[in-house]
Amino acid sequence: MTATLMFDLDGTLIDSLPDIAAAANRMLGDEGKPALPQEIIQKFVGNGLPKLVERVMGHCDIPLDRHSELAKRTLDYYGAASSAQTVVYPGVPEALAQLQQMGCVLGICTNKPEAPARHILDALGLSQFFNTVFGGDTLNTRKPDPAHLHASFDAIPQTGPRLFIGDSEVDAETAQRAKVPFLLFTKGYRKSSIDEIPHMLSYDQAIELPSAVRASLTMLEETA
Repeated sequence: MTATLMFDLDGTLIDSLPDIAAAANRMLGDEGKPALPQEIIQKFVGNGLPKLVERVMGHCDIPLDRHSELAKRTLDYYGAASSAQTVVYPGVPEALAQLQQMGCVLGICTNKPEAPARHILDALGLSQFFNTVFGGDTLNTRKPDPAHLHASFDAIPQTGPRLFIGDSEVDAETAQRAKVPFLLFTKGYRKSSIDEIPHMLSYDQAIELPSAVRASLTMLEETA
């Protein structure tokens, strides 16, 4: 039962919020602004770091004409310590290994810039599982533009059906626009209720992912 599986990264395979928040708060400290709690910054995650910085600036009443400067500074801070506090969600390596044993080919499609994404995958021992990594700056577009997801799939020789696995409204919208079945990880950075996010199947823990993939592929076979 083979398939090509494309994964979101932040909030799906890893909890990177502490390092993202640290970089944003370091930038705010430079501007004489108080640090924001992680639960506030989590609301701004999902559309890439430049958009996160724009949302942070708006929240903190920093003029948006400085966005380019502050986004670059935040990215520099993040790039210097992108894996300091980031952790892999429990069971992820085991689930990825099992998916490979099933014959699935895996890739990453994330709005995180490609260089930090690759660094984190290396630092956390996950690089071995993925045939391709598309970041938010790999192309001139990013999720929810379906071209980002299509290009990441096209970088891998096609093996069976395609599935996209993510944790957020942005991921679900991307999958819908790309016409790719979507599996939802429910414990990531979503802002809406599970019922409000379009998905084929959902799972709560990584240990459940191989079974969810099998069930999804069976459903696709039955409707083919």
